[in-house]
Amino acid sequence: MARGNFGERLKREREMREVSMDELTKATRISVRFIEALENENWERLPGGVFGHGFVRTIARYLGLDEEALLGEYDLARSEKASPTVAKPEERIPSPPKWVPVAAVFVLLLIVAGLFYAGRYGWRRYMAHRHANSSSLTSLPPQSASLDNSNVSAAASATAVTPLDLSVSTSAVTHVRVLADNILLLDTELPAGETRHFSANQQFEVSAGDSSAVLLELNGQAMPPLGAPGASGTIVLSQKDLRQGTGGSSQP
Repeated sequence: MARGNFGERLKREREMREVSMDELTKATRISVRFIEALENENWERLPGGVFGHGFVRTIARYLGLDEEALLGEYDLARSEKASPTVAKPEERIPSPPKWVPVAAVFVLLLIVAGLFYAGRYGWRRYMAHRHANSSSLTSLPPQSASLDNSNVSAAASATAVTPLDLSVSTSAVTHVRVLADNILLLDTELPAGETRHFSANQQFEVSAGDSSAVLLELNGQAMPPLGAPGASGTIVLSQKDLRQGTGGSSQP
């Protein structure tokens, strides 16, 4: 991809929808300098990793674009800017001594013999245990072998709840507070480039001194910013914030 294609397309899509820079900033809570850096492909002014992906996902969602397609163009444009890796010189591995293959074959034969005898012994124990269980089941009254359908349904519904996994990343120094199921897990100042993971069953409550310095991902899905850029903010995330599917577009 030639330089400028990603940024020009992003700017063109925004202008075609008559969305101003100020409107996009207020709607997505992404600062103007980051949006301008994306449209001008000034990668050195943008944070890397999940932050850049989060910005692109949020903008694509607001403009009604395909998030995965736009992310692919972003990764391709940014990877062309990265410097090529230097190939490491080939390191020749010395050949093993002549006795090593013989010893390996001997050890392999011992392992096969051990597995064979262990398998025969284990099979005999399994058949004896199975025969004993069959005898005990036939002696039980019919009602003892029946299951309570209500208990089975309750167990099935309990296991259907998806655990919540929260990833908190920072692009600048800011104070972050995290509660999981109303239990305080974090209340401290995090440095730039820090990433923390937390687990919960019902919900998270996240607060930050600088909303634009924090990127949240819930079960691998990017979440909206906590508040306006440069200001403090608080957000509550739960099962309802998990989107169905990975592709497609959505309106704010």
